[in-house]
Amino acid sequence: MSFVVPELVEPVKAFATALGIGLLIGMERERRPDSAAGLRTFSLVAMLGCLFALLEERSGSSWLLAVGLLVIAAAMIASNFSSQQEEQYRGFTSEAAIIVTYGLGAAVWFGYATLAVMLAIATTVLLYFKAELKQFSQRTTPKDINSILQFAVLSLVILPILPSEDFGPYSAINLRQIWYMVVLISGLALAGYLALRIIGARHGAAVLGIFGGLASSTATTMMFSRHARDHGNLVRMSAIVILIANIMVMLRIAIVAGIVAPGLFTPIAIVFACGVVPGLALTLLGWRTLASAGELPMPEVRNPTELKTAISFGLLYAVVLLASAWLQDKSGSSGLYIVALASGLTDADASVLSTLRLFKLEVVDGSAAVVAVTLALMANLVFKIGLVLSIGGSQLARFALPGLLAIGGGMAAGLMLV
Repeated sequence: MSFVVPELVEPVKAFATALGIGLLIGMERERRPDSAAGLRTFSLVAMLGCLFALLEERSGSSWLLAVGLLVIAAAMIASNFSSQQEEQYRGFTSEAAIIVTYGLGAAVWFGYATLAVMLAIATTVLLYFKAELKQFSQRTTPKDINSILQFAVLSLVILPILPSEDFGPYSAINLRQIWYMVVLISGLALAGYLALRIIGARHGAAVLGIFGGLASSTATTMMFSRHARDHGNLVRMSAIVILIANIMVMLRIAIVAGIVAPGLFTPIAIVFACGVVPGLALTLLGWRTLASAGELPMPEVRNPTELKTAISFGLLYAVVLLASAWLQDKSGSSGLYIVALASGLTDADASVLSTLRLFKLEVVDGSAAVVAVTLALMANLVFKIGLVLSIGGSQLARFALPGLLAIGGGMAAGLMLV
């Protein structure tokens, strides 16, 4: 015999979820001595939101939820007036969290339990990391804010309004696809750029190499080649940064390939792994013999989401795409390889993305695409070896060149495996 009333199962689940949301947010607020509310208040507010949503749905009224919100607002105002802490302003954070909790409780009843839980977790994270967010805000420069806002324009304003139709020679041009690539590359570059700004140089070569590789491996290579030339005691550290940045390029391109052309991810990952492993081995070997290098300079990275930069990359990507499609049609795979080598010298991303796009359009087969991607990376690596030799000189080349050559040789060997 079942002791559970069937019609109460769903309401009980809804109220239990609302209670959990209130407990989660309230637990974070309870640890704040200056908070206007704690564990019990937030739990009750979440269940109140769920209750008023139930009553509104069953009664057919469209104003009960608003009444509940007014009741909570009146209670908060009365509490603030009666508080002895009026002279010291403690902010509106707890009050805002109470209103959000009420809304999340109502959302649970209306069938958005999963979304409500996700938003509750996000709310708790925002409340918990108050000090870290304040520190980030204080360290943010106008250039950083411009980068974030420009990326929002690129991804949330421009991308949705572009048409998603193939046109032009070989049907290779698709404005939304082109701009999607711009957003993808800009987003990765922005992540690396902001990480460098937030973390800074104080954590050493590994952090600078990792995020410098995400933001711009060419800028990182050029910057630390100059630094090695000007500061002889930091040659080894600069070589480590350059090697890590160039290893990160392969990891970044592998991630992009997994997103844009999942069918090519495995062969590309195998080729790149053959370059990463020896490069990483020589990097770790150099790391073991490395003495403390003190404070390191930040790579001089341009605004990665500037509209001019984005449009330039989009145009370059479209040109490389058309050139690759035309040469592939006229000269077969050899034409594609020529474009990959030529364009990879200055911008490997445009060459790689155009190749992945042609693979998706079935203009090139998988093996030719993998070769073209690898050739673009190797051409770009040759360009950066030139930077090391011409700017950093023989001292830097002594420590960086073996690792860079190992990366290139590893990728060449990887091609034979696939």
